[in-house]
Amino acid sequence: MKAKDQAFQPVIIIGAGRSGTNMLRDVLTQMPGVGTWPCDEINYIWRHGNTRFPTDEFGPQQATPAVKAYIQRIFVRFAEKHKLAYVVEKTCANSLRVGFVDTILPNAKYIFIVRDGRDVVASALKRWSAPLEVDYILKKARFIPPSDLPYYGTRYLANRVYRLFSQEKRLAFWGPRFAGMQEMLRERSLPEVCAYQWQRCVERAAMDLDAIAPQRVYRLRYEDLVRDPKTEFQQIVSFLEVTAAHQQISQLGNGISASSVGKWRVDLPAATQAAITPIMQPLLARYGYDELEANTTPTQPTPNRTVAGATISIQPETSKVAMG
Repeated sequence: MKAKDQAFQPVIIIGAGRSGTNMLRDVLTQMPGVGTWPCDEINYIWRHGNTRFPTDEFGPQQATPAVKAYIQRIFVRFAEKHKLAYVVEKTCANSLRVGFVDTILPNAKYIFIVRDGRDVVASALKRWSAPLEVDYILKKARFIPPSDLPYYGTRYLANRVYRLFSQEKRLAFWGPRFAGMQEMLRERSLPEVCAYQWQRCVERAAMDLDAIAPQRVYRLRYEDLVRDPKTEFQQIVSFLEVTAAHQQISQLGNGISASSVGKWRVDLPAATQAAITPIMQPLLARYGYDELEANTTPTQPTPNRTVAGATISIQPETSKVAMG
């Protein structure tokens, strides 16, 4: 459902870092009339007005009138500029502040994707020690509010200097920042911090999304998506109420591979597996991931799939913006 004064539908992808959020966004924006920003994330925009807040765990009260007006204006201008019927946005830190996001975009639809936390940890560890990617940084920097540039410039420099002198050759921070994360980085191993980061993102997102009308939330698992992408994307398209040519829908997900499922067994040393599994085990069980599971489909069915009623027509000539 769209607001009467709103000509586009916001679609917010929610998921912990390294959970397939980029892939999901990039496939959805292949459809006409569906677009996103030409960068990986717009966390700078979401944080404007709360820039110096120490974590990404914002509450609804932090969506002040000024913050709401600013972010809503950004979405409206982007949709109008590119003639979009659907604006898809994926910022992993939003998994820690769904209530804040929903206060700003009360008509948004949410796609919540969960991935086996052990595979997430294995992938996240690589990002913590990743080298400088200038093109990636410049794409994101275009969307920093001008008044926030000095703050983020200083933080970015400090993060890179930390990596240069760190014994572990890692960044000072990466991914969604949860309460207590900085203290934990001093007291715990990096794999354990990654495990807690996944746990906090999934738990907080699930709790906040439970408070939203079920017809506005679609839940899925990464493993289900990569093993049967055509079925999953057909259901997502129905949930979003998009009308597109059958051929367009049937081609969504072409080229997606399930080869990364279960790679944690190879990528993570036994000692690391032993350290992180107790942290994540309750959530792994809740979402159907079994510690001894081989490369088979998780046993628990994906909960709460709801498809809304009316259909929104998308004209073939509607423009698409799908970069990032």
